[in-house]
Amino acid sequence: MKTLDRLTALLEMKGVAYRHDQHSLSYTARETARAEHVPPRSFAKVVVVHCEDGFAMSVLPADRIVDLDELRAAFGTSHLRLATENELQELFPECELGAMPPLGNGTLFDLPVWVDGLLMAEEEISFNAGTHRDVIVMSTEDWEQLVKPSVLAFAHAEG
Repeated sequence: MKTLDRLTALLEMKGVAYRHDQHSLSYTARETARAEHVPPRSFAKVVVVHCEDGFAMSVLPADRIVDLDELRAAFGTSHLRLATENELQELFPECELGAMPPLGNGTLFDLPVWVDGLLMAEEEISFNAGTHRDVIVMSTEDWEQLVKPSVLAFAHAEG
């Protein structure tokens, strides 16, 4: 079963309201937000990291970058790095590279989810649904109730 099918089945089973959109091919979170006509601050990008405890999803607005030093400090670890492309392909074999939805903590994927608080201030959240053409839009509150992420501060403006 494709990630999109698993995702929509999960949302329907949980009674979560959502919208599935399709757009022209885009690879970066900013491009996808533009294609979807949503503010980049409400489009969630997933950056997978690896630390002593294993892999985790860090979720942040498309117009921000992950500050690995902030994540290291938050978890009191010196070992924290970005996942490699090979690791991403192993972790998300049904997803196109870089298009995994932010649904960990036992929802679709068994990975912890850390979200930057900036994203939680948005009314709606949009994210890739396993491909570089499919997007799910839902309320941020519903996403938080479903995923139960740890809310941290680790995103910074680019540049």
